[in-house]
Amino acid sequence: MRRIFPKGTAREVIIKAVMASLEEGQSYQVTVEPFRKPRSHQQNAYLWGVVYPTIIEAGGEALRGWTADDLHEYFLGEIHGWEVIEGFGRKRMKPVKRSSRMTKTEFMDYLEQISQRCALMGIVIPEPSYEAA
Repeated sequence: MRRIFPKGTAREVIIKAVMASLEEGQSYQVTVEPFRKPRSHQQNAYLWGVVYPTIIEAGGEALRGWTADDLHEYFLGEIHGWEVIEGFGRKRMKPVKRSSRMTKTEFMDYLEQISQRCALMGIVIPEPSYEAA
């Protein structure tokens, strides 16, 4: 069961609703966390449809062979930090934070940081246009 309770809902109401949905004789894992609105589909479309293609095109020879996925991993790690994981006798770096878990505000900040880093390299990212089609 996944359920979002609006801000201000009494704890007793939440507990009652959750308890009423449980069947007896089952094992349960319960996780309670604050609800955060995730990034929007428009923000994600802008990142993958405008930002990354612009960087790859403007990067020219320096980014030859790079893909949007490569850029995504690079910027996530550079902006949010890296962790080193080991397996099969090798080490690799993995971004600490994924964009799918970002809120709209965090994602907006992420986009702004990418834009600022690119501006320092002379790459201008077009402003987003979130108009309805």
